[in-house]
Amino acid sequence: MTQNNIHTQCGAFPKANGVQFNVWAPEANKVELVLYNTEDVSTETDRIAMTKNTSDGVYQILVEKAAAGTRYKYVIDGNGPFPDPTSRYQPDGVHGASSVVDHSFGWTDSNWHGISSLEGVSIYELHFGTFTKEGTYAAAKEKLPYLKKLGITAIEVLPLADFPGRWNWGYDGVALYAPARCYGTPQQLKDFINKAHEIGLAVFIDLVYNHLGPDGNYLNCYNKRYFTAKHNTPWGAALNYDLSTRVDTEDNGEKKDVSAGDAKKDAEHAPQVRAFIQDNAEMWLRDYHFDGARLDATHAIVDFSSPHVLQDLVAQAKASVGSRKVYFFAEDDRNETKLVSRENGLDSLWADDFHHQVRVKTAGDNESYFANFTGTTQDLAKTIQQGWFFTGQIVPTSEKEGKPEHRGTDPLSLPLLSSFCCCIQNHDQIGNRALGERLNHQITPQSYKTASALLLLIPATPMLFQGQEWSSSSPFQFFTDHNADLGKLVTEGRRKEFGKFKAFTDPAIQAKIPDPQAESTFTNSKLDWTERTKKEHEGVEALYTSLLHLRHKEFNQSSRDGLQVTPVGKDTLVLVRPSSSSHQIVSVFHFTDSEFSVDLSSYVKGQVEVVLTTADEPYATGGKTEQVPVLNGSVLKGHGPVSVVLRS
Repeated sequence: MTQNNIHTQCGAFPKANGVQFNVWAPEANKVELVLYNTEDVSTETDRIAMTKNTSDGVYQILVEKAAAGTRYKYVIDGNGPFPDPTSRYQPDGVHGASSVVDHSFGWTDSNWHGISSLEGVSIYELHFGTFTKEGTYAAAKEKLPYLKKLGITAIEVLPLADFPGRWNWGYDGVALYAPARCYGTPQQLKDFINKAHEIGLAVFIDLVYNHLGPDGNYLNCYNKRYFTAKHNTPWGAALNYDLSTRVDTEDNGEKKDVSAGDAKKDAEHAPQVRAFIQDNAEMWLRDYHFDGARLDATHAIVDFSSPHVLQDLVAQAKASVGSRKVYFFAEDDRNETKLVSRENGLDSLWADDFHHQVRVKTAGDNESYFANFTGTTQDLAKTIQQGWFFTGQIVPTSEKEGKPEHRGTDPLSLPLLSSFCCCIQNHDQIGNRALGERLNHQITPQSYKTASALLLLIPATPMLFQGQEWSSSSPFQFFTDHNADLGKLVTEGRRKEFGKFKAFTDPAIQAKIPDPQAESTFTNSKLDWTERTKKEHEGVEALYTSLLHLRHKEFNQSSRDGLQVTPVGKDTLVLVRPSSSSHQIVSVFHFTDSEFSVDLSSYVKGQVEVVLTTADEPYATGGKTEQVPVLNGSVLKGHGPVSVVLRS
C-alpha cells in the first residue's frame, strides 16, 4: 500500500470549512476527538465520535468549528485522552494537548532550488538549544550571516521531533511531526529556514526512525503493532516496517518467541507504519522547506522486505518537492557501497573511519571502537584515499571476542567528494565521551589546527560541529530532562556505562561524570560566543575561514583522478589534489612535535609556492611560538605539528 503512496495521511489539516482530523487506530472499536478551551486547556469543550475508514483503519472527522490553534486529544475505546501521534505542535510538551497548525507561511525563497550538488559543500552541525545562549530558532537565525561569512554552505540541525522535558539532545523524540516547542513555534522554525535560503545556505534535519524515546511515546495506545517483536534495536522496541513475516534471531542464534500469526499480523500493519515515517520525512521537506536529511543509525532499521522502507521514504520525499534538489545522508557503520546506489536513493554516508583514525593519531584513544584503528599515517592515508578504512577485512575487536566480523565493501566506485561526509568531531563523538570533551580540549592548539586543516582539505564533505571553528571551550555533554524515576535510571546507566573504561574504574571518579539530569549539564554545553575574540580562539577561526574559502574556490569535483595520499614516515602525510584552476594543491601534514623534511619533487612536477601554513601569524593562538616551515626549492622543512598548503 505505501509503496504506491495510497494511504490516508494522518494529522489535523485546516480546510476552508473547518479542520479535517485523521488518526490511525485499526483495532479500536471507538475513537473520540476531544476538544479543549484554547485559553484553558484543562477544560474540555466537546467530545465527538469519529468515523472509521474500514479500508485502512483511519478514523476521520471534519469539524467545522475547529481552526488553527484548536487544542485536542483522542480517546481510544474509553482510554485516554492521548495526544495525536501525528501532532504538528505540542505547545505544553509531549504529554499535553495537541495543537492544529496552519502551515501557510510567507515564504520568500521561491528562487531557492537547493544546492546543485554535494560537491563543494561544507556542513555545520548545530543543536538549537545550545548553539546560542537563548537556545531558540530566532536566536539561531541571527547567526546565519556569520556562518555564511565563515564559508559554510549547509547546516545540519540535530533532531527536532518533540521530546519530554525542557532540554534534550533530540534523540529521545516521541512526537515525530511536532518541532520541539522549547526552541519556538513552527512559524519561527520556518523563519529560520527562509532566512538561511535567502542568504544561500541549505538546511538539513536529523531524522530518527530507528527508535522512539522512553517517555511520551503514545503509539501503543493507538495500535500495538506500531512496534514488532520480530526484531530488536539497541534502544528498545523496533518499529514495524517489515512487510515480510521473517523473524530475526538473537545474538546467540535462537529464534525470538514470535508466533507465525503475530508475524503475519505485524506484516499486515507494516504498510501504515511505513507511511507514518514516510509522510513524516515528506512533511519536513514540503512544509518546512528542509533541503534533505541525515537518517540516524540506518543500520539499526531492520526491514527484510523489498524495497527497504528507506528506499520508499527517500523516493517519496524527493518526489514531494518537485524539481528542488534535496539530499539524504545515512549514519551507518557497515561501510556498504550499495547504500548510496541509485536504487537506494541515498546520496552520502557519514564515514566515521576518518574520525577514528584522526582521533587515535592525535589524541591516542585506544579503547572501545577506537581499538579497531591504528592511527598510523599509512592507515590514515588509506582511509582518505578510499573514503573509509574497512573494506571487508575482519574487525580486530570482534575477533578478540571470538565473533569475527567482516566489515565494509570496496568504495572505489563512489565519487569521493560527495559520497563521504567526514568530521573530526560531532555531537556523538563529543557528547558520548564521559565528560563531553572536545578534541581541542585534549590536544595542543598546533595539533588541533593540523587536524582541522586535514579535515578541510581531504576529498570528502567536511562537517563541523558548532563552535569547532574557534576551538570552543564549551563541552557538549549528554543532557536529558526526564521525570525523576526515569532520570535516575539514565544517570545510573551512564555512569555504569563508563565504568568499563580505565579512567573511570574508580567509583569516586565515576561520580564526577556530569549528571545528565542536572540543568548545569545542559547550560555548560551552550556556546560562549564572546570568547571568539580572544587570542586563543580568533586565530583558529581565521584558519577555518581561510581553508573553507580555499576549499570552495579550488575543489568542486568528485573524480579520484590525480589524487595522491602518501605517508612520509610515521608522522607526516602528503596530500595532492587537482584544483579547479588547472593546477595542483599540495598539502603537507605533520602530526608530532618533531622535525620533518619533505622533498615535494617526489609528488609534483615544477615549482610550488606556499599558500598558507597553520603556523602563520593570522592563525596564531598565543602561548607557544610556532615555527613557520621553510620551503627551499622543492624541499619543505619544519618542526612541530603543522600543516602547509602549497600550489604547484
